[in-house]
Amino acid sequence: METLRNVVIWIHLIGFAVTFGAWATEAATRRLRTTRVMDYGLVVSLVSGAILAAPWPAGVDINYVKVGIKLAILVVLGGLLGMGNARQRRTGEAVPRGLFYAVGVLSLLAAGIGVIWR
Repeated sequence: METLRNVVIWIHLIGFAVTFGAWATEAATRRLRTTRVMDYGLVVSLVSGAILAAPWPAGVDINYVKVGIKLAILVVLGGLLGMGNARQRRTGEAVPRGLFYAVGVLSLLAAGIGVIWR
């Protein structure tokens, strides 16, 4: 059961890696756009995080403060991606620079909290 939990943690980190990797690709090309790949990474992180928030296997201590902070970051990140996607569909222009960089910082912050804060 511990191995299964570790696999879900791995999938959770992959979700953040996909979000940040898609962001880094857009930043490297200087397009300043949000993409569907960022959305998919966010969904993977959210679903796997919800699975990890359940206390399984028995005896696993859950740090609910950490879970709450990461959930808040995910909600804000989802809002930023949603605003960026809506703006791109409506105007066809790139997202504002601040919004774009906030997406990268928040995805990196969420992954860092997950890895560093035990």
